[in-house]
Amino acid sequence: MIQRKKLYVYSGFIWCVLFGLMSFYWALGGMVGVKSLGGSIYQHALKREASFIVIVWLTGFMKLGGGLFLLLLLKDWSIKVHRILYYIALIGGVFLFLYGLANFVSLSLAFTGLLSMQIEGYALKWRLFFWEPFWMLGGVLFILSSIKFNKEKNTSADYRQN
Repeated sequence: MIQRKKLYVYSGFIWCVLFGLMSFYWALGGMVGVKSLGGSIYQHALKREASFIVIVWLTGFMKLGGGLFLLLLLKDWSIKVHRILYYIALIGGVFLFLYGLANFVSLSLAFTGLLSMQIEGYALKWRLFFWEPFWMLGGVLFILSSIKFNKEKNTSADYRQN
């Protein structure tokens, strides 16, 4: 049976790869799903502005980099490197989760009419029920990966001391 640490790391890796592949697809000109993002992102995608396409490529590579970073949590490291990896993964996960949560809250307020936003209903629903929870899922996977990574190191250190 796969260890929980590995399960979270591999799940987070798959999340990053899927997210990165979406960006590459859109950067190459694919339009399926772009309308679900809404707002200015959709407008830039329709115009195929060169600077915007560069940003989409860069975000795709950053997402893949996040997945590769998570794979580092599968290896044993020195205490110093371990701490650095743990905090990067934890802080990154918190950032991803809070980013999705903040958007989720503001979109929920827009959905209920308490906040006025420049986003059409189609994109609002997609962002509220798919995209923002998807960001939060990634955050949770990074957080759980970092916690299990740290717990495993502390458990093995306690075992070696006894």
